[in-house]
Amino acid sequence: MTAVASRAFVTGAAGFIGSHLVDRLLATGVAVTGWDNFSTGQELFLADALTHPAFTLVRGDTLDATALTAAMAGADLVVHLAANADIRDGWRHPGKDLQQNTVATFNVLEAMRAQGVRRIAFASTGSVYGEPAVSADRPTPETAPFPVQTSLYAASKLAGEGLVSAYAEGGHLDEAYVFRFVSLLGERYSHGHVFDFHRRLLADPHHLRVLGDGRQRKSYLYVHDCVDALLHVLAAHTARGAPHATQVYNLGTDHFIDVRTSVGLICRTLGVNPKIETTGGERGWIGDSPFIFLDTAKIRATGWQPRLTIEQALLRTVQWLDSNRWIYEKRQ
Repeated sequence: MTAVASRAFVTGAAGFIGSHLVDRLLATGVAVTGWDNFSTGQELFLADALTHPAFTLVRGDTLDATALTAAMAGADLVVHLAANADIRDGWRHPGKDLQQNTVATFNVLEAMRAQGVRRIAFASTGSVYGEPAVSADRPTPETAPFPVQTSLYAASKLAGEGLVSAYAEGGHLDEAYVFRFVSLLGERYSHGHVFDFHRRLLADPHHLRVLGDGRQRKSYLYVHDCVDALLHVLAAHTARGAPHATQVYNLGTDHFIDVRTSVGLICRTLGVNPKIETTGGERGWIGDSPFIFLDTAKIRATGWQPRLTIEQALLRTVQWLDSNRWIYEKRQ
């Protein structure tokens, strides 16, 4: 693959997605400065990168605008992945999404402006669509009208999208890419329903409590397929010459599974048969969308497509968690 940049600056570099992206960038000849405050990121995820001569790790917080700007010197691409992704407990700390997602994105864009960096890839979320009024099983396209936002996380990410596109429209970015992800699965997974279910089943293989009615239907994507998508689009420069210098892409698979099916796959992989207790209702928590399924025709038209099914990605996730139980102590 052609190198997508000379030096990339990656926020959230020690996280689930960020660490895989760092490894891939280094493998394609891109020098990388990784930025992380290690609130959720793991230094072990960067074990290989830390031995690479073209990698620089900077411990810092995106809310520290001065340090962020200084660290970004020399970059010609920013991939902004750092964020608070705690949807379920968002109302316990409502300012966190505003600060760590929206204000932090503003700081990244201002640092780019100060350093003359004119290309950005921004990690958004399929949750910005809220609960779109679509017919059963129909995926949501990028052109879907936005409904009322259903979570602080999604609202903060949507605000970040707005900032990114505004900076591009204002002439401060040549290429802006917004990626709306479904939830990701794979190695180094350290947050989400598979993480929670696996940890609970280790503690008690005979009983599992599931939030909601278990009928929530979600699409998922393997983390390496996500990284492939980012690099594929960045190498193609699809935002160059696009209206407003901005391209928005949904990222996901062409199918979905419900929570009950996901639980069944996890239990079979672990060889357990617990009694399932559901709390009831179509949502597990405030902001939990009962149906997330994104139309990915736009990015597929560029030549990208995922390699793994949801079931294959879920199996790899459970196997990784089972072999890396240290992650539960780190994420307490």
